[in-house]
Amino acid sequence: MKPGDVPVYVESGAADLGVTGTDVLRETNADVLEPLDLQFGFCRLVVAAPGEVPYPALPGGVTARVATKYPRLAQAYFAAAGRPVDIIQVGGSVEVAPLLNLSHWIVDLVDTGNTLRANGLVERATILNCGAVLVANRASQKLKLDAYLDLMERLERFHDGGVA
Repeated sequence: MKPGDVPVYVESGAADLGVTGTDVLRETNADVLEPLDLQFGFCRLVVAAPGEVPYPALPGGVTARVATKYPRLAQAYFAAAGRPVDIIQVGGSVEVAPLLNLSHWIVDLVDTGNTLRANGLVERATILNCGAVLVANRASQKLKLDAYLDLMERLERFHDGGVA
């Protein structure tokens, strides 16, 4: 299952538990519990732009166009900074948007930064540090509390170097 679908299945009760990224949870604003940070899948959601493109503002009062798979998080970030932007939602290779003059900046997930650099982009700001988390359905957690607590205990032992 795609990480973006996990919160939908868990929130609706079709699944009791799931694993997804904090980027997906913050973008979808899913109503699920986050009982455990799984300590893997580390990355960050960043603003990036070509080195020659000004940031955090464009000259002449031009409103920046920002391409992203994360329109909610991107809009909230720029709004909190008091910077109006036009968000362009894309589903694939976000890093090519500035190269094709679709956008001035992008908001995308970054691990090593190699893809950004390969496309002539520079990280300008970090919006969110992300990683894999266990998510739980609120009702299932209560209705299946014994099984839930047993699993949490086993997962915590595993993270502490023990055997689950």
